[in-house]
Amino acid sequence: MQLFQDLSKAHLTGQTVLTIGTFDGLHRGHQHLIGQLKTQAKKRQAQSAVIAFHPRPKAVLAPHLFGNDYLTTPDERIALFEALGLDVLVLIPFTLEIAQTNAYDFVKMMVERLNIVQLCIGHDFALGKNRDGDFQKLTTWGRDLNYSVYEIEPFTLDGKVVSSTEVRQRLLAGDIRQAAFLLGRYPTLTSTVVKGAQRGRTIGFPTANLAVPPERLTPANGVYATFIRRPGNSRQYAGVTNVGVRPSFGGEERTVEAHIFDFNEDIYNQSFTLEFVERLRPERKFDGIDALVAQITQDAKQARALLAGEIVSVT
Repeated sequence: MQLFQDLSKAHLTGQTVLTIGTFDGLHRGHQHLIGQLKTQAKKRQAQSAVIAFHPRPKAVLAPHLFGNDYLTTPDERIALFEALGLDVLVLIPFTLEIAQTNAYDFVKMMVERLNIVQLCIGHDFALGKNRDGDFQKLTTWGRDLNYSVYEIEPFTLDGKVVSSTEVRQRLLAGDIRQAAFLLGRYPTLTSTVVKGAQRGRTIGFPTANLAVPPERLTPANGVYATFIRRPGNSRQYAGVTNVGVRPSFGGEERTVEAHIFDFNEDIYNQSFTLEFVERLRPERKFDGIDALVAQITQDAKQARALLAGEIVSVT
């Protein structure tokens, strides 16, 4: 997959079928759109390409309304796009300058730099200042700029359109199974293992503390059955993970700490992907260490049993 992080540096010679959006989470609706994009590109013997924005437009235009709730970091999104078999990804920042750009001028620039022969869009798509570039205008401009427009119907599950907003709501409620159903995969978090307070090893449950990027959304506080793996490696290690503030130790800072079963390696400063499978219980405060250890032992037993029978694919 070709990756550009500056549109001005993209000069594609081969013909391209393009779609545009944020694609945070790359859920099953996004995957459907990318599948349609690739089908249209194959028909034209063209490249499949995406322009994706980070940060997303709403976070720039109304920063007071949108906080640290991204389902994917840019690096996570790049890996997901590559796994979907995309040919070209242009991942660029959405800025106030782009927001004020005339829609026709932006389309003309895309045609010139990416050699677009077809633009694939969702049913409610519009771009440019005041969302001026809607389906009708994009089609009209296409006659002058020599591209066609293909409108893709929304992807639904159980009669509802799949959206990143719905995925966020499910994660914030701790409903991992439903979030996984919408995503078509386990909800994940890719980050670096850092040193924590190292209390876990003193009670027989050493943990890998993941440095969560500030912009990343994490599931509701609680204890989860999880898999953990190195990026690019299919081998999964089972474990149990706590998301929260560790109230039994008087904590205030929110952390993500994974205890990996039957694992004893030095993994500090290494990158890992955590896959959330199911929430076992909410986080709570215990009266003493003995009660905490007894509960963690039970959590680990439950997680082992659950993960042993887990099918890797959730679609």
